[in-house]
Amino acid sequence: MLDISLIVLSAGESNRFMAKAKKQWLRSCDKPLWLSTANMLASNYAFKDIIIAANSDDLRYMYKFCDYKIIKGGTTRQNSLINALQYIQSEYVLVSDAARCAVPNALTQRILEEAESADIIVPYLPAADTIVYEEKTINRDKVKLIQTPQLSKTKVLKSALSSGGDFTDESSAVSAYGGSVKYILGDTKAEKLTFKNAGNSPLLFIAPPSKETFTGIGFDAHAYESGKPMYLGGVKIEESYGLKAHSDGDAVIHALIDALLGAAGAGDIGEWFPDTNMRYKDINSVKLLENIVQFLTRVGFEIVHCDITVIAQKPKISPFKDAMSKKLAHILNISASHVNVKATTTENMGFTGREEGIAVQAAATLKYYDWTADENINR
Repeated sequence: MLDISLIVLSAGESNRFMAKAKKQWLRSCDKPLWLSTANMLASNYAFKDIIIAANSDDLRYMYKFCDYKIIKGGTTRQNSLINALQYIQSEYVLVSDAARCAVPNALTQRILEEAESADIIVPYLPAADTIVYEEKTINRDKVKLIQTPQLSKTKVLKSALSSGGDFTDESSAVSAYGGSVKYILGDTKAEKLTFKNAGNSPLLFIAPPSKETFTGIGFDAHAYESGKPMYLGGVKIEESYGLKAHSDGDAVIHALIDALLGAAGAGDIGEWFPDTNMRYKDINSVKLLENIVQFLTRVGFEIVHCDITVIAQKPKISPFKDAMSKKLAHILNISASHVNVKATTTENMGFTGREEGIAVQAAATLKYYDWTADENINR
C-alpha cells in the first residue's frame, strides 16, 4: 500500500453560490459539507494523515465535529495548501476541495492507481462547447477542464509551491516547476460547487439537510451601577442606574447569546467575548449579538424562535417588552412573533428582590438552513 496523506481545503472558499450559509457548511443530513467531503474521500483509502485547512473564523467550531487534524488555512487556496503541507510527511498527498462534495469512489481509485506514473495525477473533463479566447476560437479538443482531487509526489509539490508564482491548483504549480503531469478522465459528478443555478449541481448527489431542531438555554445576571446607562434587549431604559459589566451590561442579549450558542453547540459568551479583552470594554451588546447571528448563518443555521424571561424587582419591564421583541427580531432576522419577552419578580426574595440587580433566562431554537427550499438552487 502506498504512503499517501489527504488534504481537504475548506478555507478560502468563496460564497458566490448563495447569500446565506457558506457552501462548505451546507448540511448533508446532519454533517456540514466539508466533513461529508472528508469522510467520503477518507472511506476510499487508508490515508496516513488527513488534514483539513479551515477558515480561521471556523476553526474553534470545526474542532467539535471530528477527529481529523484541522489547521488554519490562508487567505488563498495556495496559502492554505502550503500551510497544510507542513504537516505532511508521506510520499504522496491527495488534495481536494471541500466543495468537491460528490467525487465518485471510482474516480478516486483511478487517480490512486496512477500514483507512480507521474509527479502529479490530474483528473479533467473535455470541453463540450466552442471555446473563444481573446476573440479567437480555439480548438476545444486541446482544452482540459481541471478537477480535483489531484495526487502529487509530496516533495515535488512542496518544491513547486515554494519556487514562487501564483497557482490556482496543484497541477499548475507542478507543471511550472517542470514536473511530469498525467491527465486522466474525470467525472461530471466531481464538479465543484460554485455557481447557483448549476444544471448539474453536485447537490444532486448528496442528502438533504436533517429536519432536526436544536434548543439552547442561557442565563445572565448583573448588579446595578449608579450613573451608567441601562440597556436591555438593545433598548435604552430610562433610569438613573445601569448594569455593572465589562460591556454595556445588556443581560437580555447576553442570556440570548448563550442560548443561541448552546443550541449550536458553539460554546458560551465568555469564550467568544472574554471580559479580559479590552476590545469589548463598554461595547454595545447589539454588536455582539450581530456577530453571533452572522456566525450562525455562516455555519448553516436558521434561528426559529427565542423566549426570554427578565427577573427583576426594578425597573418595570412591561412598558419595554414590545420594543425589545421588535429590536431583537430585527437583529435575529425573524418575525417579532417569534421573539417572546416576559417579565417577573421574585416577590422581594433574593438579590433581585432586594433590588441589587437583575437576572435573565433565555431559550432559543435553531434549525439547519434548508438549501433544498432555496429557489436560487437548481437541484
